[in-house]
Amino acid sequence: MTQESAVPVVSGTPEADAPTLADRRRQARKAVVAASIGNGLEWFDVIVYGTFAVTIAKLFFPTADETASLLLAFASFGVSFIMRPLGGILIGRYADRAGRKAGMLVSISVMFFGTLMIVLAPTAATIGVAAAVIILVARLATGFAAGGEFGTATAFLIEYAPNRKAFYGSWQVATQGAAILLAGLFGFVLNNYLSQQSLESWGWRVPFIFALLIGPVGWYIRSKMQDTPEFLTMTPSASPLKETFLENGKRLWTMVGVVALGSVSVYIALFMPTYAIVNLGMPPAGAFISTLIFGVIMSVGSPFIGRLADRVGPARVMTWAAAGTLLLGVPLFILLNQSPTLLTMVGVELVLGVLATAYFAPLPAIMSAMFPVQIRTTGLSLGYNIGVTVFGGFAPFILTFLISTTGSLLVPGYYLVAIAVLSFASIMVSRRVFKQR
Repeated sequence: MTQESAVPVVSGTPEADAPTLADRRRQARKAVVAASIGNGLEWFDVIVYGTFAVTIAKLFFPTADETASLLLAFASFGVSFIMRPLGGILIGRYADRAGRKAGMLVSISVMFFGTLMIVLAPTAATIGVAAAVIILVARLATGFAAGGEFGTATAFLIEYAPNRKAFYGSWQVATQGAAILLAGLFGFVLNNYLSQQSLESWGWRVPFIFALLIGPVGWYIRSKMQDTPEFLTMTPSASPLKETFLENGKRLWTMVGVVALGSVSVYIALFMPTYAIVNLGMPPAGAFISTLIFGVIMSVGSPFIGRLADRVGPARVMTWAAAGTLLLGVPLFILLNQSPTLLTMVGVELVLGVLATAYFAPLPAIMSAMFPVQIRTTGLSLGYNIGVTVFGGFAPFILTFLISTTGSLLVPGYYLVAIAVLSFASIMVSRRVFKQR
């Protein structure tokens, strides 16, 4: 296996046999539903935890210092990302050997049990430090599951698509946007209509209970799908992990750099309610509106960006978005700090949401194009999860710590721009070296 053996999947030509193409399109639509419902569940769980970080910090990581409690809550959020590469390795390797469907069933099952632990966890007031341990174990489980989800679900979507690979792959990002939207909606409603006592006693558990109800439905839908045509006709790799690192290592590390900005953009959006409440003194209900806006833009806009990427190329669209982030990242946060109002917050989130969606929506397509089918899930899982873990997972913790120590409220803007520089360079490598368009 050589690096040149990677099969391009970004663009496709409709087959001459119209009935066969129509059948493949029907199967692709079913694949969107099967992949999306599980992907949405897993991201909803991740994002809800960050959305309610202030409440969770108080209940499970109580200290005399509120900043220390928040840091502990975000640390437990970040620790879960340490499990992502492991989940990507084990579930990704399993999916390259046993099938994409098998890998997706494993990831959604583990996520369900991790979420169940959070729903049932007693608070520190009831069992002391053991409460924090339960939350930590639950986050490790959900991190492991999420580590295997992106690679398996993305490969499943892309390999079922008869053409318009970027469009079908963009539904991965659209469901993440829908998860952000739902998390923001829960945050807005619960913070606006519940008393602080009710929110802390039971209200914060409601979105996790909602996630539990979706889990079995997602598992059932996935269990009824057939595996992808590409997987069923290929010869499995004897060692997907070895082939990914040794024979496709340059592709892997380029994708880690490409993933960085997509991940950081989402997690800065996740951090924004906490930033608005704690650092800018905005009311909680108003702060969560920013999450709603970001979620709407990403869920609605991703398929349109996917269509554009099929026409002009995923790498080209992502280059434009990275350049926009470089130019606007710091000025947006300067504006927000000078005028910390709801109207300004809405405007900033609109711009950040458009930039993040334009960058993130073509990402599944370009990543799938970089790896051959026999190691695609392993390559996708590792490239995505290393990038998310290193640059995105600890972003809320890093930002909270830097703001606390430096006193600068522009830290999120500087961090966003620094990552944009890295990702811009990585995209250029993918275009010049690996001929991604």
